[in-house]
Amino acid sequence: MVKALSVAGIVAVAAGAAVPVAVRAQGGTATPAPAVDSSWLQSDTVTKTATFQLVAGLTGLNGALNFNGFRDGGLTLTVPLGWTVLMHFRNHDGMLPHSAEVIADSHPLPTGPVAPAFPRAFTLRLEQGLVSEQTDDLRFVADRGGSYLIFCGVPGHGAAGMWVRLAVSGSVRKPSVAATPAGKP
Repeated sequence: MVKALSVAGIVAVAAGAAVPVAVRAQGGTATPAPAVDSSWLQSDTVTKTATFQLVAGLTGLNGALNFNGFRDGGLTLTVPLGWTVLMHFRNHDGMLPHSAEVIADSHPLPTGPVAPAFPRAFTLRLEQGLVSEQTDDLRFVADRGGSYLIFCGVPGHGAAGMWVRLAVSGSVRKPSVAATPAGKP
């Protein structure tokens, strides 16, 4: 891990700042963890709506099999119980089709699309995927608390790491998005 730190990172640690976690790319070299962009999430407390920008293939991480640059659950969207969730999905990957659906947190991961955890919590063309720069909206009410996965339904993609987490909680008052430790659900 020390080899992966830059001089700026070492100076930041000396100054008391947190260091981004390094992740191993497919080639085995360390790359900095992606950053969470606060513009991905907006919330309206009057209408109790969380609006999230979900971007497939945002970066080349994991062969572009990622959401917002994160894979294997490395990002968690948390929403209050009973809120409406609106996800604006966009496939940024110039090579592969992608889709998204909210599914139960399960292990082993499915190899393709399964029944969504909430009505309308999936994109069009779930199995075939949407081609580069196509968009769709997922709109659903998060009416059951628990842990869920935002999962690419194109066969093989989700199982290869193209999933992040959704937490629905009765104890939070506003939505949030944060980097979380990646790993199996």
